[in-house]
Amino acid sequence: MTSAPDRPRVVAVARDDGHRFSKPVRAEIELIAGHGIDGDAHAGATVRRRSRFRGTWTEANVRQVHLLQREVFDELAVEGHEVAPGELGENVTTEGVDLLALPLGTRIRLGDSAEVELTGLRNPCVQIERFQAGLMKRLIRRDGAGGTHRRAGVMAIVVEGGVVRPGDAILVDLPEAPHQPLPVV
Repeated sequence: MTSAPDRPRVVAVARDDGHRFSKPVRAEIELIAGHGIDGDAHAGATVRRRSRFRGTWTEANVRQVHLLQREVFDELAVEGHEVAPGELGENVTTEGVDLLALPLGTRIRLGDSAEVELTGLRNPCVQIERFQAGLMKRLIRRDGAGGTHRRAGVMAIVVEGGVVRPGDAILVDLPEAPHQPLPVV
């Protein structure tokens, strides 16, 4: 297992101009306010993901950026699943911040100027199981009380544009209380 960093940081960034499950890792990505990641197939003010299409492309895109914490990779490795940055379709792989525990509306600064606002938890889809058999079960857990816990990352919209690179610092700004849990989007 990898030790936690002294400060939260970006581990990797990824984007793809096609609608493929995994995304190639890049040296940098550019976030555009209200749009998403420049050159990514899922960028846009309105829905771009085929799995979210409901007969019209006018619904607001609350899934412009997918963030996933590297620590999940460590947990999956212990469970027998080797996963690398970008392979689960995330745009930003982070380290040192528990993304899954953050409330709705949390703002995250990535690097010098880019900022995203969390809109919800990623709902794992069948493509995860096609990527690696048994992985879906590891990314959706049920607790003893019947609750469901999704570990496939969080989704966000871009509120401030900027370039994001591996090694960039991450700053977390929580919304005012009372906090609302992240819904599934």
